[in-house]
Amino acid sequence: MKPQKTAIITGAGQGIGLAIAEKLAAQSINLILNDLEEGLVTEACERISRIHGVSTIAIAGDASSEKVIESMIKTALSNFGTVDIVIANSGITLFGAFLEYSRADFMEVSRVNQAGTFFLAQAAARVMKDQLNGGALLFTSSVTAHQSHENLAAYAMSKAALEMLAKNLVLELAPYNIRVNTIAPGATATNRTILDPEYENTWSKITPLGRAASVQDIANAAAFLVSEEARHITGQTLIIDGGWTSVSPSPYA
Repeated sequence: MKPQKTAIITGAGQGIGLAIAEKLAAQSINLILNDLEEGLVTEACERISRIHGVSTIAIAGDASSEKVIESMIKTALSNFGTVDIVIANSGITLFGAFLEYSRADFMEVSRVNQAGTFFLAQAAARVMKDQLNGGALLFTSSVTAHQSHENLAAYAMSKAALEMLAKNLVLELAPYNIRVNTIAPGATATNRTILDPEYENTWSKITPLGRAASVQDIANAAAFLVSEEARHITGQTLIIDGGWTSVSPSPYA
């Protein structure tokens, strides 16, 4: 019998991160789940463990924090012995017009989205290298890294950076059989977006496939990219948007 794998997922208390966690749990993968909100991630772990019977540990805190990153890695190793999959899903969106955008907001978006992903990937890759059996890293980008979207210049910039990071890391990590890929979700119905009563209706009208994505749509793609079925895929970005980036009509039109 193959040994169980261990995955670390940030931003996993709800939405896309939680859906990915549930998908991996159904494959008997042990989980270290992180979210800024302790109540959310604790509840997520309890629910997943109860339903899927896998070991699931919650670590609350800022996923870009050096201490939290260290805690996630150490917890995975001390409880399960390996770090096999890391999904850097945590991120923030701070809207604002380019001409008025503040330095504070820019630095915060960069810190969480770029630095948080970079240093979690670095810490995980160091462990995977020493384990000698490879691993899979997955970053969460956005369709805004491919098409312009009003009031999201800083956010789009940070997400495009993650796609280039995945591509660049192929040079350094492929020799250790560590794969690095990125998903770029489009409009997705999550706990946050459905607070806007017009969100799904608006995006359904401008998405070629006729609807916004579900979190399961995104989780299915993520689970594939970190699986053995994708063992010859690295340095790639998979856009999951129902065709929106092919036509790119603005939701504000």
